[in-house]
Amino acid sequence: MTSYPPASEFVAQANADALLYERARTDRDGFWAEQANRLHWHKPFTEVLDWSDAPVARWFGDGELNVAYNCVDRHVIDGHGDQVAIHWEGEPGDSRAITYAELLDEVCRAANTFTALGLVAGDRVAIYMPMVPEAIVTMLACARLGLTHSVVFAGFSPTALRQRVDDAQARLIVTTDGQWRRGKPAPLKYAVDEALGSDPSSVEHVLVVRRVGLEVPWTEVRDLWWDETVAVASPSHEAQPFPAEHPLFILYTSGTTGKPKGILHTTGGYLTQTAYTHHHVFDHKAGHDVYWCTADIGWVTGHSYIVYGPLANRATQVVYEGTPNFPDENRHFEIIEKYGVTIYYTAPTLIRTFMKWGREIPDAHNLSTLRLLGSVGEPINPEAWRWYREVFGADKTPIVDTWWQTETGAIMISPLPGVTETKPGAAMGPLPGISAKVVDDEGTPLGSDESGLLVLDQPWPSMLRGIWNDMDRYRETYWQRFASEGWYFAGDGAKLDADGDLWILGRVDDVMNVSGHRISTAEVESALVGHPSVAEAAVVGASDETTGQGIVAFVILTGSASGAGDLVSELKAAVSLEISPIARPREIHIVPELPKTRSGKIMRRLLRDVAEGRELGDTSTLVDPTVFEAIATA
Repeated sequence: MTSYPPASEFVAQANADALLYERARTDRDGFWAEQANRLHWHKPFTEVLDWSDAPVARWFGDGELNVAYNCVDRHVIDGHGDQVAIHWEGEPGDSRAITYAELLDEVCRAANTFTALGLVAGDRVAIYMPMVPEAIVTMLACARLGLTHSVVFAGFSPTALRQRVDDAQARLIVTTDGQWRRGKPAPLKYAVDEALGSDPSSVEHVLVVRRVGLEVPWTEVRDLWWDETVAVASPSHEAQPFPAEHPLFILYTSGTTGKPKGILHTTGGYLTQTAYTHHHVFDHKAGHDVYWCTADIGWVTGHSYIVYGPLANRATQVVYEGTPNFPDENRHFEIIEKYGVTIYYTAPTLIRTFMKWGREIPDAHNLSTLRLLGSVGEPINPEAWRWYREVFGADKTPIVDTWWQTETGAIMISPLPGVTETKPGAAMGPLPGISAKVVDDEGTPLGSDESGLLVLDQPWPSMLRGIWNDMDRYRETYWQRFASEGWYFAGDGAKLDADGDLWILGRVDDVMNVSGHRISTAEVESALVGHPSVAEAAVVGASDETTGQGIVAFVILTGSASGAGDLVSELKAAVSLEISPIARPREIHIVPELPKTRSGKIMRRLLRDVAEGRELGDTSTLVDPTVFEAIATA
């Protein structure tokens, strides 16, 4: 396979070098102390890691700091108040440039308002908002006061919101009157009212930002307008330090199986690793780069790589409210041009969508400012990787394909730009300071080209500290499988190639067992997308009396392709040739759309229901639950 060494001019200016691995290997605690000391500590730590209560870690446990101070105040104090922190682009085309000094004022006003509402350190605040600046201000104001925030994605249902509010016992909900969706205002405050209903709740106040101008239901005393409270509050507020292990946020997983899990992250270790990874993985240069992570703050990528990591590193970043194809498919490329984006971090799903639209759209725009590209959310297939590099990056821009999870808090496995010779589709290796293994079901390390389980065998600073209100579930979910070794099981499959480079194979339930052979859904999908007629593919394993599991594929064709003739046979043959006859799909269905969550992930669980003829599971997290009507018709 062709590999891509870093260009000499990139190496010459890169933040990272090969010695970073050596420093982390020879003195792990010293390495992490060095990264932590890039932050401002009100009370310096003397202890790096306490793992005596495993699997609950204490990192920098005797130190104290304030997250908001690190993300905003210190940059203003250091003379960078006039630097733009956020270039905010609204869906209808309105925009704001918010400097660090202005951001500090807004965060202080919000903090003073929350204090006036009676909130004290340790209380929980639910945030149910679209991608507006006030959402980021709210997160930082919570961090400033030691309030633990729980961001609930603005696309979630009232039922999902209520579940999360009740589990966290939130005293305040911050929301908007509505949100823009493809040019039309969609209500959001209504959903809050429906969630709270007439049943008793822990919620004492609902704070509402005017965004789309909708009339909203109103409960006097409980409901408050942002512009009548926060906007008129004092911009003076002194940040107080909190212990490094003070709870920073709870983020709930989607709850596709059972009750949502409230993943708990704390303060010092989390901020250390998000700042470290943002600096080195994205080669970020404060005051020079314009960084754009296309995620939503409702997901962990938005927490770590829109709010905390970038702001701790004094980034100037783009935050976009809308969808990639409103008012048309040029929108992302116009934004890159408008702001001169230099670092772009997005999901493979979106890259494949751009491929489907055709390269004439990006080719019509000046993307020459881009100097680094990132990928997150799922393994990227080699075809999409190459297209991304060629079309976005003029065939020279490095790509960092990052592996991590809500639970890990920050990037764990990724190439280091300027250091790593990359391979399309490979995650490459753990970052300096991170340790991972590929093992079999018994925990025995595997050799090259053997598919196994990905485990993390050493604690890391940004690791989750538990599941909110359910520590037994935390131990059972993440630590029980390899309890005797003390390893965290990530739930993902992986393999090492002949060079020792790491390939992520997707969730273990996305690793199919066909006649005793482990076959990754990602590998089969990559083979299908490699065919010129296929724009996107999703593969699941369905029960099969003969082979244990049979491979069922759902594919979307490119705009110019036709499903006529022997295309299905051709695609089956292509998979056999690319991987093995064992991987030949039992069925291939040509469909107009795939079921995706609002974060862009394909819901393979639901496709498995279709493939096995079962009643569909929960579809509430889908962008378009009616997609199954189109699949059934096809």
